[in-house]
Amino acid sequence: MVFRQKERLSTKMAESLASAAVENVTNQAMECASPYLRYFFCYGEIVQDFTNQRNALILRKQRLDTRVDEANRQIEVIYEDVEHWLKRAEKELEETQSLQDEIDRVKCFKWCPQWGWRYCLSKKLAEKTPIISKLLQTSNFAQVGYRGSLQGIEFITSTHFMDSKSSKSALNQIMEAMKAVNMIGLYGMPGVGKTTLAQEVGKHAGDQKLFDKVVMFTMSQNPNINNIQDKVADVFGLKFQTSSREGRAEEVFKSMQRVNKILVIVDDLWEEFELKIIGIPFGDDHNGCKVLLTTRHQQVCTKMNCQKEIQLGILSEDEAWVLFRDQAGLEGNSSALNNEAKEVAAQCKGLPLAIVVVAKALKGESLDLNGWRAVNQRFKDSRHLDNEEVLGDVLKPLKLSYDYLKKGNSQMTENDIQMCFLLSSLFPEDSEIPIEILIMCGIGAGLFPNANSIEDKRNEMVVAFKKLQKSGLLLVTDFAERIKMANFCFWRTDYGETIKMHDVIRDFAHWLTSTGENRFMVKDKLKEWPDMVESFECYTAIALWNCSSNIKFPDKVEFSKLKTLFLKGELKWRRDDFLVVSSTFFEEMKALQVLFLQHVGFSAERFPSLPNLKILCCDSCELKNFPSSLTNLEILSLFNTKIYGISEELVKLSTLKYLRLSEVQFYEESEMRIQPSLVSRLQELHVQSKNTINLLELNLLSCLTALSLRLSTDQFSQENFVFPKLQMYTIVVNGDFTYESAFRTLKICNFSPSLSAFSNLFYNVEKLKLENVSGQKNIVPSICEMGVNELTSLKLQSCNDMEFLTVITRDQGPSVAFSNLVELDIKSMVSLKGLCYGLSPTSFLQNLKQVIIKYCQQLQVIFQIDELSEKVQCQILLLSNLTILNLDSLPNLESIWKLEPSHQEIVSLTRLKVVTISNCTKLETIFSPCLALSMLHLQELTISYCYRLEQVIGFVQEEEIIENDSPLCCWPKLEILRIKFCQSLKFVCAYTLTPGCESLKSVLIYDCPKFIQVFNSEQNKYGQDILLPGLGLQESFVNLTHLELIKLLNFKYLFSEFTLVHLEFLKISDCSFLEHLIKEVEKVDDIYVSNVKNHYPLFCPKLRAVWIERCKNLKYLCSSTLAQRLPNLNKISINDCPRLIQVFNMETNKDEFELQNYCWPKLETLEIVNCQILKYVLPNTLLNVPFLQDLTVLNCPQFSCFIVQAPLIKELALSDVGNSHQLCNIDVPVLNKDCIVVGNHEEVFQVQGGYSFSSIKELYLTNLLEVRIIWNDFAQVVTLDNLTTLWLSNCKKLRYIFSPATARSLSHLMNLYIKGCDELERLILAKDQVSSSSSNADIGLQPLSFPNLTKIIVTNCGNLKSLFSFGSVSVLRKLESLTIKRNTKLEEVFKLEDEVEVAAKEETKFDELEGLTLEGPQGLIHFCPKEYHVVLSALIKLKVKDCPKLTTSFFVDSQKFVHCTTKTPQLVEQDAIEETVTDVIFNKNINWSRQGGGSQLPHIT
Repeated sequence: MVFRQKERLSTKMAESLASAAVENVTNQAMECASPYLRYFFCYGEIVQDFTNQRNALILRKQRLDTRVDEANRQIEVIYEDVEHWLKRAEKELEETQSLQDEIDRVKCFKWCPQWGWRYCLSKKLAEKTPIISKLLQTSNFAQVGYRGSLQGIEFITSTHFMDSKSSKSALNQIMEAMKAVNMIGLYGMPGVGKTTLAQEVGKHAGDQKLFDKVVMFTMSQNPNINNIQDKVADVFGLKFQTSSREGRAEEVFKSMQRVNKILVIVDDLWEEFELKIIGIPFGDDHNGCKVLLTTRHQQVCTKMNCQKEIQLGILSEDEAWVLFRDQAGLEGNSSALNNEAKEVAAQCKGLPLAIVVVAKALKGESLDLNGWRAVNQRFKDSRHLDNEEVLGDVLKPLKLSYDYLKKGNSQMTENDIQMCFLLSSLFPEDSEIPIEILIMCGIGAGLFPNANSIEDKRNEMVVAFKKLQKSGLLLVTDFAERIKMANFCFWRTDYGETIKMHDVIRDFAHWLTSTGENRFMVKDKLKEWPDMVESFECYTAIALWNCSSNIKFPDKVEFSKLKTLFLKGELKWRRDDFLVVSSTFFEEMKALQVLFLQHVGFSAERFPSLPNLKILCCDSCELKNFPSSLTNLEILSLFNTKIYGISEELVKLSTLKYLRLSEVQFYEESEMRIQPSLVSRLQELHVQSKNTINLLELNLLSCLTALSLRLSTDQFSQENFVFPKLQMYTIVVNGDFTYESAFRTLKICNFSPSLSAFSNLFYNVEKLKLENVSGQKNIVPSICEMGVNELTSLKLQSCNDMEFLTVITRDQGPSVAFSNLVELDIKSMVSLKGLCYGLSPTSFLQNLKQVIIKYCQQLQVIFQIDELSEKVQCQILLLSNLTILNLDSLPNLESIWKLEPSHQEIVSLTRLKVVTISNCTKLETIFSPCLALSMLHLQELTISYCYRLEQVIGFVQEEEIIENDSPLCCWPKLEILRIKFCQSLKFVCAYTLTPGCESLKSVLIYDCPKFIQVFNSEQNKYGQDILLPGLGLQESFVNLTHLELIKLLNFKYLFSEFTLVHLEFLKISDCSFLEHLIKEVEKVDDIYVSNVKNHYPLFCPKLRAVWIERCKNLKYLCSSTLAQRLPNLNKISINDCPRLIQVFNMETNKDEFELQNYCWPKLETLEIVNCQILKYVLPNTLLNVPFLQDLTVLNCPQFSCFIVQAPLIKELALSDVGNSHQLCNIDVPVLNKDCIVVGNHEEVFQVQGGYSFSSIKELYLTNLLEVRIIWNDFAQVVTLDNLTTLWLSNCKKLRYIFSPATARSLSHLMNLYIKGCDELERLILAKDQVSSSSSNADIGLQPLSFPNLTKIIVTNCGNLKSLFSFGSVSVLRKLESLTIKRNTKLEEVFKLEDEVEVAAKEETKFDELEGLTLEGPQGLIHFCPKEYHVVLSALIKLKVKDCPKLTTSFFVDSQKFVHCTTKTPQLVEQDAIEETVTDVIFNKNINWSRQGGGSQLPHIT
């Protein structure tokens, strides 16, 4: 029983345990199964939950979109997390839209639910709902955006930037300068486009992400600092917390310092300004802040310490027209209307502001041709100045510049500067204005009255003109880079420095002088006297230029206010044809102060007294009876003027201070004589003509400050004469008078007496030239013991006694000589041994800039610095200012520099830019490593004919040798390297170099057979230098644009890898051992390459021309992969490379044939000549060359075909290209394109109706044995309208040349040469041989035409039976020469295509044919068809030989015109005895010449 109880208890326990286990398993199963059960039984709840959440998301997104839209309207920057949330919400709504659509469909079919489908939908909804719910939880954004900084309206709107040559150059300079400097100045005249260019710079900087922030503001004449600070704050997102200018500046300063890279553009700066006033950090305060300023005044750039100053020039004529045309809304370029508009545009003279203003003003006028003509004439007459609507916007900025001239000057000086500007407007348009003329005008007008002497006034006015030039109101001419008090001369090119005034500026000046106190009138090319006599009274200055000699000047005109008069006659071929003016014409000019006459003739017999006249200038005039009534005349200048009796009259000019006489012709005096009484009153005397001045009288001068004289040796007969001390002088002895850019110039030639007469001038002479001066062994101390320390230029030539420039011994103590000398030019000094003997003048070596020494046979050392004459100032190293060194023909020169070891540290060539050394045959090295390291600015190095030179950089003396612990790095700015005919040269530098010459752009090495490399760059694993043949350090050539290597024998390759991305021109010639350009290709022993590296960069993207010739071992240039990367290639020329296998090495397997497509979009010339084993240019290639014009392949017998697509081809020459054995293995596909098969293929041109090759001008095909068809022209579309020359030789299988349609297009064919075409049957395919599918069904209706064919040669064409149809004769009107030889089957030259009835003796003429040769056609029967009569009226030479069947007879008439007729053979004997012809000739040899000699032709009576 107990057992049973235990059993029941056990059973219960088991049931309890089992029940618990089942419950646990059930609960777990329900927990896992409940979501899936929920999908079945809670579908409605799930749908409702999803719909509510999705609708809430839609509403939340709409509200957020509204807030974002409002923020965008307020130009706020949207937070990234807001944008991210909106994108996620948009994505979820898009993805759940399909689920919502399914829910809507379920509603429509709820009476018949599909439980499986509902389950799937419920599951998808349940998975999306929590995602949407999470999006809703993260959508509570307090703010959606923030107020960002502004970019600047200048950089987000169009700048209307004109991509002109000047603006593009300035833009590139600015962008380049920003990489190196922090302050850049852009200057130019008003309206030239400085602001527009500055805006474009800002856009470039922003687009290229060069700066974090770019800010631009305008300063103007009166800058508003607060407004500028506000502009800067807007860009940097700054809100000011202070109100004072200084406080705001500090806030700007700190805000900008937080930004790494900033570009600040300061526009329209008028004067020096401290940027810190605004708050701009610069320099040490912020190294990342760069400043670009624009200004009208160059001196502002200088005052602001701009490290780079860039001038913006005007537009070219073509650029100006394009801008004007666009702004005026004009179209086309050819109409008469546009021609008139072009002239209007030209009147704006390239000034963009004027062009835009004028064009826009005229745009709305709807002008017709007459309207434009009227506008053009108004501009020519300067009447456009009356219309402020046209030029108002141009005049306003110019008026600001004009008014600004007053700033910083006294009231008196400011008016004088403005008057200098106005006086400059009196000269003709575009003329070069001599400063000296302007100075005379200013003196006559009483400018700068506080300056007493002429010299002082000149100085004041030169300063004024400098200011005008730097303000952009005057321009410096090409002949003068800066305004100087250079000469005191007159006009033309030898009148000294000149300036120019832009035409728009000139118009502005004329506008200023059209009203007010100073009224000017300027007329050019005057044909008749102006009909405005009543208004002359108001003018203060009148300039009448190039007046016709037919003008009748009035006897008297009222000029009561006239102060300045310029009168110039028209220049004619006859020099003595002057503009004649009566002396009474000047009678009413009582106020006249300045009178300038040019090409004018007048008599001064009754010349009126002009009490105020101070200046009289006559250029190329005829002056009779020089007026003595000019009692107040101060300046008299006569140039190239014929004059009567001046000497006596000059004495009466008691107030004369300035006298200039140059090339004056005296009628009554053989030579000019200057009276002593006159000379004693002069301040300046300038006599450039031959004269008899007594030099001793010059010692009596008390007022003389300036002197110009042309003298001869004979005038130095007085032993005691010494020139007085002078401030300015130009004295020429025994030479032509030239005008030097210096205050004080001496030029002494062919002079043997002592130079003691010049002792007072040597102390301050600036330019000294001694030529063939004997008796002087040195300059210092022989000529001047004081050291000629004012001298800036010294030129010595053929002074055969001179041994040194200076001889300074230790006994003399410290000595200074040539302390300001910058230019030294020495030529043909046979005794010169050195520059300095003994002590070397320190200052001389410190300031010297240019050294030119040539043809000095004894010179061994140029700069030998043993001991210095004075202590060196540490801040100026010796030779540190030397910029140009030119040495030529110094046969004994052994060393340029010879320095003591102690002087190594005080010598530097840091400014040396250009070095040229030639014909120094003993020179072995040029620079020591120490000197080479100092040459930081070397730009150009040229060495030639230095046969012993071994290396450019090396040690000359043992004591110079130093330990080379570190690699050399030098010449960072070298751009041009030229080395020619240096037979011993091995290296430029044999020492390992780190990258230094990265600026190198051009390298030329010519005929240096021992040359190994430029810079050594390779080292072995032990760090030892390895000298391998090649150019050397790759990094030195990264910017190379021009590479030319000729006659170098040690080169197997050029570079280890080809990365010359800037290379434009490559020429390699006579490099006998060169095998490859790139080292990697060297190990390839087959023409196919599979292992070329894939890391090549873009190969020569700028390469334009490749020229390879006479490289006997060259196998390849580069891989075809690199060949694809030549977008700018313009020319390829390869000549005489006998081992060249493949031009561009193809990277493919041998057995594969797949036509590769290559495109060289700019190639114009492809030339390959004498490459005997060349197989491919590019194998299996269709080369697309849309602009190819010249294609030549000659003497390449192994050449295989390649296909060229060249629609613009002009010249094609193929000769000895390929052979038939090669063709057996090559399948040239027929393409649906017009193309040329380059090779020995049966078809040369494949024509599919596209381009038709109408551009071709010259075609040469020689020794192409497989060619059967030149033009595969089934569509009959080839039109050879431009073909001028056709040359066919030894094309053995060619059967015909032209189709009839093609032949009818040969309107320009001039030369036809056919030789050795054995199977050629006809030149032109017969009509019945033309395909019936031809599109030209009417070809028979169109006559053949050869209107320009002048020369025909046909020889050795064995199957040819005739040349032309006889219908061609009438259009061979220009045929000059016809030669036919050894064409064995030729029966007829001109064949009658269709049998037609011929009128008896129908006549045809060859009016230009001068030479006719018929030689060896054994079967030739007819020259022309039977019964035709041909007249050869111009024939000079006739030769007929070995034509036994010929039935054509030749005879001459009384005018020596040659006639020929052809009869049937049966009638030949009968014709021989006709009465009108004597001794008729048939089938006999003829050698007839019109000049006589040789055979005689029978005469027709």
